[in-house]
Amino acid sequence: KKIGNAFDNRIDAKRTLREIKLLRHMDHENVIAIKDIIRPPQKENFNDVYIVYELMDTDLHQIIRSNQPLNDDHCRYFLYQLLRGLKYVHSANVLHRDLKPSNLLMNANCDLKIGDFGLARTTSETDFMTEYVVTRWYSAPEILL
Repeated sequence: KKIGNAFDNRIDAKRTLREIKLLRHMDHENVIAIKDIIRPPQKENFNDVYIVYELMDTDLHQIIRSNQPLNDDHCRYFLYQLLRGLKYVHSANVLHRDLKPSNLLMNANCDLKIGDFGLARTTSETDFMTEYVVTRWYSAPEILL
């Protein structure tokens, strides 16, 4: 994942740093893992950040929109993996805050991994959390009131 001009926008830079800090400590088969962070050769040219994640083929949003048939067994397996990943994330006192099909990454074996932790927060920060949510379609109803 290339994050161009990563430090031009303070909010985006904070989200990138938050995602790196959280994922660095997570180790679960249903949570995307950071494999490497590529630094620039010279510090003067440090504008772009390259984060190397596990290779995943697609996301659930693309699968839903495709003509690929999904049966109940597929849906159950996706849900099972999602709940396993969320249980791990929540047991680490982390709230994802941006779960949606495009943030659920998939491979050809139907393995699901939760990705995009840019809006995530630890529960120790919950007293001061913003109500800002990127995707309103997947927001809890009580947040929209």
